[in-house]
Amino acid sequence: MKIGQVSEVSGLPAKTIRYYESIGLIEPAGRTSSGYRAYQEKDIETLKFIQRARSLGFSISEVSALLTLWNDRNRASSQVKALAKQHVADMDRKITELQSMKDTLSNLIEKCQGDHRPDCPILNDFAQKDR
Repeated sequence: MKIGQVSEVSGLPAKTIRYYESIGLIEPAGRTSSGYRAYQEKDIETLKFIQRARSLGFSISEVSALLTLWNDRNRASSQVKALAKQHVADMDRKITELQSMKDTLSNLIEKCQGDHRPDCPILNDFAQKDR
């Protein structure tokens, strides 16, 4: 299967597939006699795996670790669970940070009159040197 077809089936742009190949996340595709990349069914399964993991917010390095575990039939599921639990903990930390940022900005928005005057608590807060 050529890269355009794989792109359609996997839901990943051809550029992303080539990128994953260039960084070693996927094995280089075989080539046809005319030089086109030729993908097999296993490649498509791997790309779908990567896409799903990325859609859940796993980083490239985490996806690489997950792929290694996926391909190791002697792995312990506890390794996979530990990686997933760490990812959830990271997500919880990010959610907390984002909520704090949202609360701060919402508070500043409340303080701003939003009228014709130049005074702006939002900009004043941003300009504070002791932050």
